[in-house]
This record gives sequence, structure tokens and C-alpha cells, in this order.
Amino acid sequence: MKNKQLEEAIYERYIVPTKREKTKLAGLEFELPIVNRKNAPVDFSVVHRITDAFVAYFSFEEIKRDDDGYIYMALDNKTGDGLSFDCSYNTLEFSFGTEENLQIVYGRFVRYYTWLQEKLGEYDHMLTGMGINPHHAVNQNVPVVSERYRMLLHHLTTYKKYGQQIPFHDCPNFGLFSCASQIQLDVEEQDLVEVLNTFTRLEPLKALLFANSPWGEEKEVLCSRDNFWRNSLHGLNRHNVDMFETEFASVEEIVYYIESMSLYCVERNGKYINFPPIPLREYFSSESIAGEYYDGEEYRSIRFFPQREDLKYLRSFKFEDLTFRGTVEFRSVCEQPVKEIMASGAFHAGLMEKLHDLTELLQKDHVIYHRGYNASELRRMFVKRDLPQEFDWKAVSELLKDILDIAGEGLRQRGFSEEKFLEPLYQRADLLLSPAKEMLQGLADGRTLDDYIIEYGRL
Repeated sequence: MKNKQLEEAIYERYIVPTKREKTKLAGLEFELPIVNRKNAPVDFSVVHRITDAFVAYFSFEEIKRDDDGYIYMALDNKTGDGLSFDCSYNTLEFSFGTEENLQIVYGRFVRYYTWLQEKLGEYDHMLTGMGINPHHAVNQNVPVVSERYRMLLHHLTTYKKYGQQIPFHDCPNFGLFSCASQIQLDVEEQDLVEVLNTFTRLEPLKALLFANSPWGEEKEVLCSRDNFWRNSLHGLNRHNVDMFETEFASVEEIVYYIESMSLYCVERNGKYINFPPIPLREYFSSESIAGEYYDGEEYRSIRFFPQREDLKYLRSFKFEDLTFRGTVEFRSVCEQPVKEIMASGAFHAGLMEKLHDLTELLQKDHVIYHRGYNASELRRMFVKRDLPQEFDWKAVSELLKDILDIAGEGLRQRGFSEEKFLEPLYQRADLLLSPAKEMLQGLADGRTLDDYIIEYGRL
């Protein structure tokens, strides 16, 4: 495929869906750690038993079973709500059918969550709201036995073949214990450039509100998901992960950016083939690609021919991710304490309603910007446990509250009384106290990890 044809294919897949009037619809996803209260590995037999019971009780339809015959994805055909296991049976994921009113989503979440907590509790298990499974060190960190997750973990574990091309970490299985809270919102073509630029500028400040995945010997990083993705094989091509290091001037520049991202897997005849990450331009201009696939017993080499349809296998892990649905998915937020689980989604939905106000505020800001650092550098500073001293943190707190006010105004404009979901964020902004920082301070004062597992799992 020639470059011009590739650009047309990208435009058709990612830009054309934004050529319609946006709606207020939102799609939310919550990834929640499962915890064995006995400080033992999650008992997968318990997970399978309760999954079967959930599917029967809520009349979900099973969509996928793993190679051992266990359900790992189920769907409610009426609402579009899904129950699945993200990478492993240590993480339960709720994905909700699109709704305009976030209150409706929350009502359904409460029903599912309350039921699951009660059933899990009968076996000394529970769900909690953290960005890292608190028992990751004792759990069986093995992938769901399926074609896709087998391929994914195999791909990530090959990072040692690439030497020191980037500073790889030694946790290629991070997807088995890292949990996020994500939302997709409609975007129109005319706003696309502004959305990506403005929400990129917002990322450092979001870290102060939502960081909930402390990591390191001294728990020095409060939002470890950033580092996990950036310094894994996903991040070999920096354009596939993290924040946009460029400010877009046009939709055409967004197309060029996507064109520079890398592909690492495709499917042929029901089998995933993975290969060293290849930028799209190079992939689609190649006559053939060398890869490997699992034949049921071992990995075998294969050479295959690129096809235009392979574009659908592009996996972006950007913080602001333009999807083929005409939406932007916001992917940088750790899973939140359950009683605040709607806060992040409401925050983004409100700010999308007041996009131009947010843009103006951040463009004029001199509290964190115009001080020698770009958004990416600021994000990496603000996810740390010890914040840099060169900023006026009282002024940063006030800036956060101004942003929350804009989000609240946007939610009132949406007209569904969703602004109540922002309430816990005002205290976090006032104290610069993310869930991760709150927990670490409590642990230093003598509280236990089990205390926070319970607290962050409470509705």
C-alpha cells in the first residue's frame, strides 16, 4: 500500500466517524482488582463459580470462554453492559453500554457491584478500587488462557531481544495487575485538534487528583501505569504510548501521527501473529512480514502478506486515544476508590462540554506552564511522591479547583445532576491528596494495607 493509500485508510477509519454531530453519550470502563482476604492468591475456582452465577442472575449472555471452558466475557444485550476479565482472573472489568446520563450507569454499577461483593465475601474474596492489585506479589499472575492474552503476554516478554533501545522495566506482566478507569466521549472533527491538545495539557494536573498506583522500593511513583506502558515493549515506539509530545495544528497532522505508530500483531485464520513493532508506513509498504504464532503446542515462524484490513489491529495506548468509533478514550486514570468511581468519568464529561473554557484557562496558565517544562515533563514530575519545590502548590491547588468548577459547569449544562460526582475531588484538590498519597500517608501513620483494601472497596 502506498503512503497516500495508507493516509486515506487512516482518515476513513479514524476521522470520518467524527464527521457527525456529537452526542452526550458516554462509555465507561472500570477495572477492579480481586483480592483474597486471606492474603493468599485469588482462587480462580471462586471467580469462575461466581461468574457463572452472575451471568445467570443478571441474564447476561456469555460471549467468550477461555481454552479451559471458563467464561471470561459476558454481555447484557439490552444495556450493552459487559462483564469480563482484563488479561487475568485477578482483574474484573465492567464495561457499560453508552448512556447520556451517568447517573443511570452508576445505578447499574451499584447493582452489579453490590451483588458481586456479597457473593465474593462468602469465599473471603472482595473487589477494591486501586490501580494496582494490592496482592499482586502473592497472586497467580497468569493470563486468561485465550489466543489474544497468550499472544499479548508472549509479545511483551520478548523485550530482552531489544537490548537497551529504551529503559525497559522487568515487569512485562504488568497488565495482569494494573487497573484503570476509562471513559469514551464523542468528539466532532472540528474539535478534534483542540481536544487532543487541551487534554494533553491537562494530564499533569490529573495526576495530582487521580494517582492511585504507587510503585517502587519507596513507593516513589504514585501513578505507575505511566511507566509500565512507556517502558514496556508497547513503548518501543514512543508514538504508541503516553502523551502527545507535539501540538497538533490540523487533522492532517493527526493522520500523519497515526501513520507513524507501530503495529505488533494481526490475525490470520483465527490465530494471532505477533512480530517486532513496525511503523505503519513500513508495515504497509513491505511485501511480506516475518512473525510467529502459537500452534497449540509451540511457537512457529510464519511469513505473511500485509492487508489494508490489518489497520484494525493497531493498538494505541495514548492517554488521549482517538478511536474508530468517533470518540476519544481517556486512558491515563488509575482505578479509583469505589465510592469515587464516577468522579473521573464525570470530570472528563463536564470538561468536554466546556472545552473552549478549559483551553483558554490552560493556554493562559502560568502556574505550571511557561516555566520551562512541557506537559509530558510536568506529568512525570507530578506523578512522584515528592513534588518539586519550584512550584507554588497553593496556586496549583487553586488552579485545580478552577478546573473542577469548569467541569461542574459543564455537567450542569449536560442537565443530569451529575455534578455531585465531583464532590470528593474538591478536597483532593485542596489538599493535593490523590488516593495514592492518602493511602501512603495513612500507612506511615500506622494504618494497614488491609484497612485501605476495605476502605477503597466500600461503596
